[in-house]
Amino acid sequence: MWAVFALLSAVFAALTSILAKIGIEGVNSTLATAVRTVVVLLMSWGMVFLTNTQGGLSSISRRSWLFLILSGLATGASWLCYYRALQIGEASKVVPIDKLSVVITLVLAFIFLHEQFTMKSFAGAALITAGTLIMVL
Repeated sequence: MWAVFALLSAVFAALTSILAKIGIEGVNSTLATAVRTVVVLLMSWGMVFLTNTQGGLSSISRRSWLFLILSGLATGASWLCYYRALQIGEASKVVPIDKLSVVITLVLAFIFLHEQFTMKSFAGAALITAGTLIMVL
């Protein structure tokens, strides 16, 4: 089931890029990011209340709070950079570079989470990197 959600995530991410490129025209990229963030915030809290999971707030550990906050800050920085790149660049070039996050995630997962980095992982990362270079050069 995780693969279905991962595939849906990719579809929605693709739609995000196209819709953002159209919507950001003539709008400051930081303001556009803020508007998008409000929508995401409302949608996320809507899902929390819809699924009646708001009671779990009190059980979140300090460590989890710290890393969720850091993750949120990283997301915000990513979105600000992404929207600025989309505003001044072509979506067909910005998106492949953004997807290098897959390669960076593999390396960081190996270093910090001690996940395996196999020959298959290396080959996939190399192919993604090569594909990105082919698409943007």
